Amino acid sequence: MTGEGARPDPNRDPNRGPSRNRPRDLPRDWPHADASVMVACPPHRWHVQDIGAGEVVLLLHGAGAGTQSMRHLMQRLSATHRAIALDLPGQGYTRPGRRDRFGLDPMAEDIAALVAQQAWAPVAVIGHSAGGALALRLAEMLPLRAVIGINAALGTFPGMAGVLFPMIARALTLAPFVAQIVSRTTATPDRVRALLASTGSAVTPEMVDLYRRQILRADHVEGTLAMMAQWRLEELLERLPYFAMPALLLTGANDRTVLPAVSARAAAAMPRAVHHDMPGLGHLMHEEAPEAVAARIVAFLGDQRAG
Repeated sequence: MTGEGARPDPNRDPNRGPSRNRPRDLPRDWPHADASVMVACPPHRWHVQDIGAGEVVLLLHGAGAGTQSMRHLMQRLSATHRAIALDLPGQGYTRPGRRDRFGLDPMAEDIAALVAQQAWAPVAVIGHSAGGALALRLAEMLPLRAVIGINAALGTFPGMAGVLFPMIARALTLAPFVAQIVSRTTATPDRVRALLASTGSAVTPEMVDLYRRQILRADHVEGTLAMMAQWRLEELLERLPYFAMPALLLTGANDRTVLPAVSARAAAAMPRAVHHDMPGLGHLMHEEAPEAVAARIVAFLGDQRAG
């Protein structure tokens, strides 16, 4: 599914689009491959997809995913907005220049630098899972109108698990060949299907194929492990009561990866946050029901614009 029917835009900036340094190793049938470019903004070389016209919304995937997880949602949003998605450093097709900048704060700083360099001026950042935490952190750095989290990972592991989990991930990143071993042993169709199903989402063959192709790439697995090792949320969570920007936190009632109660608690702590739980959907709700999720987002952004 290349581009999923992305329409040509007669008003499109000539500096946008596939003529500008498309990733060499990007499969020709990758979702929205015709909208993919590589953008150099130190310390990384970023894989960016850019479709639609109008006010910009920036989409950020969760740990272990990539732009392909936003394929349907950004297509729907491109009917009303310019939708820009990127691969996080070390994941997907973004080439990291420094591997010590995969934590929340440095990653947000590097994305903010990319936004400024490209003069995107987004009105909103939309983040899924760990991308939801990134969206909130970016809202502290950028003059946004609103921020949206989709099953946002806004909680920490309790007790010793909160200490041990990052330590284990860090140890795995330091051990030689771990990423290659994880890649080879995990990327069977049955194991990928089981992994996706464990999130509480309905799984399609397309999802299995795309995630399997990501997991087969050892550099993607290594980048994901490094992000997990460096991730810290405590300071961001402490600031939630002072977060004045309008926020929409969408959850899937069937999410078994990040329970809806996590977003409910975060919304209750934030002065201008709204939590909306959507029945019958899991952690990958933006892939299961992109029309319904996009409709909620567009309506929320319309309310903020009118207000």
